[in-house]
Amino acid sequence: MSYLYVVATPIGNLDDITYRAVKVLKDVDCIACEDTRTTKKLLSHLGIQGKKLLSYHQFNEEKETEHILSLLKGGKSVALVSDAGTPTLSDPGYRLIKRAVEEGIPLVPIPGAFAGAVALSVSGLPTDKFLFLGFLPNKDKQRKEILKEYLPLGITTVIYESPKRVLKTLSAIDEIAPNSDVVVAKELTKIHESFFRGKPVDVIKQLSEDPSIQKGEFVILVYPHIEKKVDEKKVKEEIQKLLKQGVKTGEIAKVISKQFNIPKKQVYQEVLEIKEKQTTGG
Repeated sequence: MSYLYVVATPIGNLDDITYRAVKVLKDVDCIACEDTRTTKKLLSHLGIQGKKLLSYHQFNEEKETEHILSLLKGGKSVALVSDAGTPTLSDPGYRLIKRAVEEGIPLVPIPGAFAGAVALSVSGLPTDKFLFLGFLPNKDKQRKEILKEYLPLGITTVIYESPKRVLKTLSAIDEIAPNSDVVVAKELTKIHESFFRGKPVDVIKQLSEDPSIQKGEFVILVYPHIEKKVDEKKVKEEIQKLLKQGVKTGEIAKVISKQFNIPKKQVYQEVLEIKEKQTTGG
């Protein structure tokens, strides 16, 4: 039994390959690749010749997974690569990795480019935590459902998109969270690398005026600003509860303001109104 290497490849600029990745690609018995033509170009750039390539993509994953496992069990070493970036991240490979784990085959990650992280690093958006959604569904309704579910989390969200759908996705973001800060990265690490920044409506305008929008690969980064609706009934219930406990008005304002994330002055006024109604019997 040998090793299955999961090798990250450049997302555009072929010089971004790591020394370790080059060594692994030279040494393995064969390479499982998403598109043999794309991998051949990379290998040619690296001066690697005569390497056995196995076609492994979303349409033959089930069949080829078992074939690759048989090679590994027979002592062959295999490198898994995608057309660009890190395998399994919005690319084929999950099925093979899962089966390799089940079969006890040693896995070796060879780190490198990940378009989402590359775009995030220069976005200027908060990076202490982020959510990766990859490619969203093609249908508008499903796309909006996902955005409505995750954008309210309030953390930087990373989305991959095609030229055909990038404006649709931005329009959905504008509809759901119009005050969000958005960065769209296009053709990362390539000659025509470019960035578009602003609110969703601003970025939509910029891209609509860019004739090159019909080509390329896009990463959309969103830092959502969604106003959370305050449950007024719940606020009043909590105020009345504290009043019954004999808590002073100023302290109630402080506690409720922090609990519901609303201005202390607003809470203070609400407490006074409730106390007045209790006094007058209203």
